Amino acid sequence: MNNNRLIRILLILGLVAGVALAVLYRDRFDGVALQAWIQEAGIAAPLLFMLIYALAAVLFLPGSVLTLAGGALFGPVLGTFYNLTGATLGATLAFLIARYLASDWVAKKAGGRVKQLINGVEGEGWRFVAFVRLVPLFPFNLLNYALGLTRLKLSHYLIATYVFMLPGAIAYTYLGYAGREAVAGGEGMIQKGLLALALLAVVAFLPRLIGKLRRGAMIEFEDFKRRLDAGKGLLVLDVRPAEAFTGEQGHIDGAVNIPLEDLQRRMAELGDYLERPVAIVCRTDRMSAKAALLLTEEGFADVHVVRGGMTKWNEAGLPVKR
Repeated sequence: MNNNRLIRILLILGLVAGVALAVLYRDRFDGVALQAWIQEAGIAAPLLFMLIYALAAVLFLPGSVLTLAGGALFGPVLGTFYNLTGATLGATLAFLIARYLASDWVAKKAGGRVKQLINGVEGEGWRFVAFVRLVPLFPFNLLNYALGLTRLKLSHYLIATYVFMLPGAIAYTYLGYAGREAVAGGEGMIQKGLLALALLAVVAFLPRLIGKLRRGAMIEFEDFKRRLDAGKGLLVLDVRPAEAFTGEQGHIDGAVNIPLEDLQRRMAELGDYLERPVAIVCRTDRMSAKAALLLTEEGFADVHVVRGGMTKWNEAGLPVKR
Protein backbone atom coordinates (compact mmCIF):
# COMPACT_ATOMS: atom_id res chain seq x y z
CA MET A 1 0.00 0.00 0.00
CA ASN A 2 1.51 3.35 -1.01
CA ASN A 3 1.76 6.29 1.39
CA ASN A 4 -0.83 8.39 -0.44
CA ARG A 5 -3.47 5.69 -0.14
CA LEU A 6 -2.61 5.10 3.53
CA ILE A 7 -3.01 8.81 4.26
CA ARG A 8 -6.39 8.82 2.53
CA ILE A 9 -7.60 5.84 4.53
CA LEU A 10 -6.45 7.40 7.81
CA LEU A 11 -8.09 10.70 6.88
CA ILE A 12 -11.37 8.96 6.06
CA LEU A 13 -11.31 7.03 9.34
CA GLY A 14 -10.51 10.18 11.29
CA LEU A 15 -13.26 12.12 9.57
CA VAL A 16 -15.83 9.38 10.13
CA ALA A 17 -14.86 9.14 13.81
CA GLY A 18 -15.03 12.92 14.22
CA VAL A 19 -18.46 13.18 12.60
CA ALA A 20 -19.74 10.25 14.67
CA LEU A 21 -18.58 11.90 17.90
CA ALA A 22 -20.05 15.23 16.82
CA VAL A 23 -23.42 13.61 16.12
CA LEU A 24 -23.28 11.64 19.37
CA TYR A 25 -22.62 14.73 21.49
CA ARG A 26 -24.64 17.14 19.36
CA ASP A 27 -27.04 17.93 22.23
CA ARG A 28 -24.13 19.25 24.28
CA PHE A 29 -23.27 21.81 21.64
CA ASP A 30 -24.69 24.64 23.73
CA GLY A 31 -24.41 28.27 22.65
CA VAL A 32 -24.35 29.73 26.17
CA ALA A 33 -21.58 27.40 27.37
CA LEU A 34 -19.65 28.04 24.17
CA GLN A 35 -19.83 31.81 24.70
CA ALA A 36 -18.57 31.50 28.27
CA TRP A 37 -15.67 29.29 27.18
CA ILE A 38 -14.61 31.60 24.32
CA GLN A 39 -14.80 34.70 26.54
CA GLU A 40 -12.26 33.09 28.87
CA ALA A 41 -9.76 32.97 25.97
CA GLY A 42 -9.18 36.71 26.23
CA ILE A 43 -7.31 38.22 23.30
CA ALA A 44 -7.26 34.89 21.49
CA ALA A 45 -11.09 34.63 21.57
CA PRO A 46 -11.69 35.67 17.91
CA LEU A 47 -9.12 33.18 16.58
CA LEU A 48 -10.46 30.40 18.79
CA PHE A 49 -14.01 31.17 17.70
CA MET A 50 -13.16 31.02 13.98
CA LEU A 51 -11.27 27.74 14.43
CA ILE A 52 -14.25 26.22 16.26
CA TYR A 53 -16.59 27.45 13.51
CA ALA A 54 -14.38 25.89 10.85
CA LEU A 55 -14.20 22.59 12.71
CA ALA A 56 -17.99 22.60 13.19
CA ALA A 57 -18.50 22.96 9.42
CA VAL A 58 -16.21 19.98 8.78
CA LEU A 59 -17.92 17.82 11.41
CA PHE A 60 -21.52 18.66 10.44
CA LEU A 61 -22.30 20.64 13.61
CA PRO A 62 -25.04 23.32 13.34
CA GLY A 63 -23.57 26.62 12.19
CA SER A 64 -26.63 28.59 13.30
CA VAL A 65 -25.65 28.17 16.97
CA LEU A 66 -22.21 29.59 16.26
CA THR A 67 -23.49 32.43 14.10
CA LEU A 68 -25.83 33.64 16.84
CA ALA A 69 -23.03 33.23 19.40
CA GLY A 70 -20.70 35.27 17.19
CA GLY A 71 -23.17 38.14 17.14
CA ALA A 72 -23.65 37.99 20.91
CA LEU A 73 -19.89 37.81 21.61
CA PHE A 74 -18.41 40.27 19.14
CA GLY A 75 -21.25 42.54 18.01
CA PRO A 76 -22.78 43.00 14.54
CA VAL A 77 -19.66 44.16 12.66
CA LEU A 78 -16.80 42.09 14.02
CA GLY A 79 -19.23 39.21 14.65
CA THR A 80 -20.17 39.15 10.95
CA PHE A 81 -16.50 39.14 9.95
CA TYR A 82 -15.59 36.32 12.35
CA ASN A 83 -18.69 34.27 11.46
CA LEU A 84 -18.13 34.64 7.74
CA THR A 85 -14.41 33.90 7.96
CA GLY A 86 -14.93 30.83 10.15
CA ALA A 87 -17.72 29.48 7.95
CA THR A 88 -15.70 30.03 4.76
CA LEU A 89 -12.63 28.41 6.29
CA GLY A 90 -14.70 25.36 7.28
CA ALA A 91 -16.38 25.20 3.89
CA THR A 92 -13.00 25.32 2.17
CA LEU A 93 -11.54 22.59 4.39
CA ALA A 94 -14.50 20.31 3.64
CA PHE A 95 -14.18 21.11 -0.08
CA LEU A 96 -10.46 20.21 -0.06
CA ILE A 97 -11.00 17.04 1.96
CA ALA A 98 -13.62 15.80 -0.50
CA ARG A 99 -11.42 16.73 -3.47
CA TYR A 100 -8.38 14.94 -2.05
CA LEU A 101 -10.29 11.85 -0.94
CA ALA A 102 -12.72 11.14 -3.74
CA SER A 103 -12.85 13.56 -6.67
CA ASP A 104 -10.66 11.38 -8.93
CA TRP A 105 -12.72 8.29 -8.12
CA VAL A 106 -15.99 10.12 -8.79
CA ALA A 107 -14.66 11.47 -12.09
CA LYS A 108 -13.90 7.91 -13.22
CA LYS A 109 -17.07 6.27 -11.96
CA ALA A 110 -19.69 8.96 -12.52
CA GLY A 111 -21.99 8.47 -15.46
CA GLY A 112 -25.47 9.26 -16.66
CA ARG A 113 -27.44 11.52 -14.36
CA VAL A 114 -24.60 12.08 -11.88
CA LYS A 115 -22.19 13.03 -14.66
CA GLN A 116 -24.75 15.44 -16.07
CA LEU A 117 -25.20 17.15 -12.72
CA ILE A 118 -21.44 17.45 -12.20
CA ASN A 119 -20.98 18.90 -15.69
CA GLY A 120 -23.77 21.37 -15.05
CA VAL A 121 -22.18 22.57 -11.81
CA GLU A 122 -18.73 22.84 -13.41
CA GLY A 123 -20.22 24.68 -16.39
CA GLU A 124 -21.71 27.41 -14.21
CA GLY A 125 -18.63 27.65 -12.01
CA TRP A 126 -18.76 30.43 -9.44
CA ARG A 127 -22.32 31.33 -10.49
CA PHE A 128 -23.58 28.00 -9.14
CA VAL A 129 -21.72 28.54 -5.85
CA ALA A 130 -23.18 32.04 -5.62
CA PHE A 131 -26.69 30.71 -6.18
CA VAL A 132 -26.53 27.95 -3.57
CA ARG A 133 -24.97 30.31 -1.00
CA LEU A 134 -27.71 32.87 -1.49
CA VAL A 135 -30.47 30.26 -1.79
CA PRO A 136 -29.66 27.36 0.55
CA LEU A 137 -31.30 24.50 -1.36
CA PHE A 138 -29.07 21.92 0.33
CA PRO A 139 -27.58 21.65 3.84
CA PHE A 140 -24.51 23.87 4.09
CA ASN A 141 -22.15 21.25 5.55
CA LEU A 142 -23.11 18.53 3.07
CA LEU A 143 -22.92 20.90 0.10
CA ASN A 144 -19.31 21.81 0.93
CA TYR A 145 -18.24 18.19 0.52
CA ALA A 146 -20.40 17.68 -2.58
CA LEU A 147 -18.86 20.65 -4.38
CA GLY A 148 -15.40 19.26 -3.61
CA LEU A 149 -16.22 16.30 -5.85
CA THR A 150 -16.47 18.60 -8.88
CA ARG A 151 -13.70 20.37 -10.80
CA LEU A 152 -14.68 23.83 -9.64
CA LYS A 153 -11.71 26.15 -9.22
CA LEU A 154 -10.81 26.54 -5.55
CA SER A 155 -10.39 30.30 -5.91
CA HIS A 156 -13.86 30.68 -7.48
CA TYR A 157 -15.39 28.50 -4.77
CA LEU A 158 -13.69 30.39 -1.94
CA ILE A 159 -14.47 33.91 -3.18
CA ALA A 160 -18.09 33.13 -4.15
CA THR A 161 -18.66 31.44 -0.79
CA TYR A 162 -17.32 34.40 1.17
CA VAL A 163 -19.09 37.09 -0.81
CA PHE A 164 -22.49 35.46 -1.28
CA MET A 165 -22.86 34.18 2.27
CA LEU A 166 -22.55 37.78 3.46
CA PRO A 167 -26.30 38.67 3.48
CA GLY A 168 -27.21 35.68 5.65
CA ALA A 169 -24.20 36.24 7.90
CA ILE A 170 -25.20 39.87 8.51
CA ALA A 171 -28.79 38.97 9.32
CA TYR A 172 -28.13 36.09 11.72
CA THR A 173 -25.16 37.80 13.38
CA TYR A 174 -27.30 40.84 14.08
CA LEU A 175 -30.03 38.58 15.44
CA GLY A 176 -27.53 37.13 17.93
CA TYR A 177 -26.41 40.64 18.87
CA ALA A 178 -30.00 41.86 19.32
CA GLY A 179 -30.78 38.82 21.46
CA ARG A 180 -27.85 39.59 23.76
CA GLU A 181 -28.97 43.22 24.05
CA ALA A 182 -32.51 42.14 24.87
CA VAL A 183 -31.31 39.83 27.66
CA ALA A 184 -28.98 42.52 29.03
CA GLY A 185 -31.67 45.19 28.84
CA GLY A 186 -29.64 47.47 26.59
CA GLU A 187 -30.95 50.69 25.06
CA GLY A 188 -32.99 50.69 21.87
CA MET A 189 -34.10 47.07 22.23
CA ILE A 190 -37.24 47.59 20.12
CA GLN A 191 -35.33 49.27 17.28
CA LYS A 192 -32.66 46.59 17.29
CA GLY A 193 -35.26 43.84 17.35
CA LEU A 194 -37.12 45.39 14.43
CA LEU A 195 -33.89 45.77 12.46
CA ALA A 196 -33.05 42.11 13.10
CA LEU A 197 -36.49 41.07 11.83
CA ALA A 198 -36.09 43.30 8.77
CA LEU A 199 -32.74 41.72 7.93
CA LEU A 200 -34.21 38.24 8.31
CA ALA A 201 -37.10 39.23 6.03
CA VAL A 202 -34.61 40.35 3.35
CA VAL A 203 -32.74 37.04 3.59
CA ALA A 204 -36.04 35.11 3.43
CA PHE A 205 -36.98 37.04 0.27
CA LEU A 206 -33.67 36.32 -1.49
CA PRO A 207 -34.65 32.82 -2.71
CA ARG A 208 -37.64 34.24 -4.56
CA LEU A 209 -35.60 37.09 -6.03
CA ILE A 210 -32.70 34.87 -7.12
CA GLY A 211 -35.13 32.29 -8.43
CA LYS A 212 -36.68 34.92 -10.69
CA LEU A 213 -33.27 36.02 -11.91
CA ARG A 214 -32.34 32.42 -12.73
CA ARG A 215 -35.49 31.60 -14.63
CA GLY A 216 -33.65 32.58 -17.73
CA ALA A 217 -33.52 35.84 -19.56
CA MET A 218 -36.75 36.69 -21.32
CA ILE A 219 -36.07 36.84 -25.03
CA GLU A 220 -38.29 38.97 -27.24
CA PHE A 221 -40.07 37.21 -30.07
CA GLU A 222 -38.27 39.13 -32.83
CA ASP A 223 -34.85 38.33 -31.38
CA PHE A 224 -35.84 34.67 -30.99
CA LYS A 225 -36.92 34.47 -34.65
CA ARG A 226 -33.72 36.14 -35.78
CA ARG A 227 -31.56 33.70 -33.82
CA LEU A 228 -33.61 30.77 -35.09
CA ASP A 229 -33.14 31.88 -38.70
CA ALA A 230 -29.39 32.25 -38.15
CA GLY A 231 -29.22 28.50 -37.41
CA LYS A 232 -26.68 28.71 -34.59
CA GLY A 233 -27.60 25.52 -32.76
CA LEU A 234 -30.47 26.98 -30.75
CA LEU A 235 -32.64 24.29 -29.15
CA VAL A 236 -36.35 25.11 -29.15
CA LEU A 237 -37.87 23.32 -26.18
CA ASP A 238 -41.67 23.19 -26.22
CA VAL A 239 -43.00 22.36 -22.74
CA ARG A 240 -46.71 22.14 -23.59
CA PRO A 241 -48.58 18.83 -23.23
CA ALA A 242 -48.30 16.51 -26.22
CA GLU A 243 -51.88 17.17 -27.32
CA ALA A 244 -51.20 20.93 -27.45
CA PHE A 245 -47.93 20.36 -29.30
CA THR A 246 -49.82 18.73 -32.18
CA GLY A 247 -53.05 20.64 -31.62
CA GLU A 248 -54.57 23.82 -32.99
CA GLN A 249 -51.55 26.07 -32.42
CA GLY A 250 -49.14 23.49 -33.82
CA HIS A 251 -45.43 23.67 -33.12
CA ILE A 252 -42.24 25.16 -34.53
CA ASP A 253 -40.45 22.90 -36.97
CA GLY A 254 -37.58 21.15 -35.22
CA ALA A 255 -38.84 21.86 -31.70
CA VAL A 256 -38.36 19.22 -29.01
CA ASN A 257 -41.49 18.49 -27.00
CA ILE A 258 -41.03 17.60 -23.32
CA PRO A 259 -44.13 18.50 -21.30
CA LEU A 260 -43.40 20.52 -18.17
CA GLU A 261 -44.64 17.76 -15.87
CA ASP A 262 -42.14 15.33 -17.46
CA LEU A 263 -39.17 17.68 -17.65
CA GLN A 264 -37.50 16.72 -14.38
CA ARG A 265 -37.69 13.02 -15.24
CA ARG A 266 -36.43 13.47 -18.82
CA MET A 267 -33.70 16.03 -18.16
CA ALA A 268 -30.98 13.63 -19.34
CA GLU A 269 -32.34 13.88 -22.90
CA LEU A 270 -31.11 17.49 -22.99
CA GLY A 271 -27.58 16.73 -21.77
CA ASP A 272 -25.97 17.94 -25.01
CA TYR A 273 -27.31 21.46 -24.36
CA LEU A 274 -25.82 22.15 -20.92
CA GLU A 275 -23.56 24.83 -22.42
CA ARG A 276 -25.60 25.61 -25.54
CA PRO A 277 -28.53 28.02 -25.94
CA VAL A 278 -32.02 26.77 -25.11
CA ALA A 279 -35.18 28.74 -25.98
CA ILE A 280 -38.31 27.56 -24.15
CA VAL A 281 -41.80 28.04 -25.56
CA CYS A 282 -45.31 27.20 -24.38
CA ARG A 283 -48.67 28.77 -25.22
CA THR A 284 -47.59 32.12 -23.73
CA ASP A 285 -44.65 32.04 -21.32
CA ARG A 286 -45.91 30.98 -17.87
CA MET A 287 -44.99 27.30 -18.13
CA SER A 288 -41.76 28.31 -19.88
CA ALA A 289 -40.65 30.30 -16.83
CA LYS A 290 -41.13 27.27 -14.57
CA ALA A 291 -39.26 25.08 -17.03
CA ALA A 292 -36.40 27.59 -17.20
CA LEU A 293 -36.05 27.52 -13.43
CA LEU A 294 -35.80 23.72 -13.48
CA LEU A 295 -33.13 23.83 -16.19
CA THR A 296 -31.00 26.48 -14.49
CA GLU A 297 -31.14 24.56 -11.22
CA GLU A 298 -29.74 21.56 -13.11
CA GLY A 299 -26.83 23.61 -14.40
CA PHE A 300 -27.96 24.63 -17.92
CA ALA A 301 -25.97 27.76 -18.65
CA ASP A 302 -27.85 29.58 -21.45
CA VAL A 303 -31.63 29.33 -20.97
CA HIS A 304 -34.16 31.78 -22.40
CA VAL A 305 -37.94 32.13 -22.19
CA VAL A 306 -39.59 33.21 -25.45
CA ARG A 307 -42.01 36.02 -24.63
CA GLY A 308 -45.46 35.31 -26.02
CA GLY A 309 -44.61 31.72 -26.98
CA MET A 310 -46.72 29.98 -29.64
CA THR A 311 -49.47 32.56 -29.35
CA LYS A 312 -47.08 35.23 -30.63
CA TRP A 313 -45.73 32.86 -33.28
CA ASN A 314 -49.22 32.23 -34.64
CA GLU A 315 -50.15 35.91 -34.53
CA ALA A 316 -47.13 36.60 -36.74
CA GLY A 317 -48.50 34.12 -39.28
CA LEU A 318 -45.37 31.96 -39.23
CA PRO A 319 -45.48 28.33 -40.42
CA VAL A 320 -46.22 25.58 -37.91
CA LYS A 321 -46.32 21.79 -37.93
CA ARG A 322 -49.14 19.70 -36.50
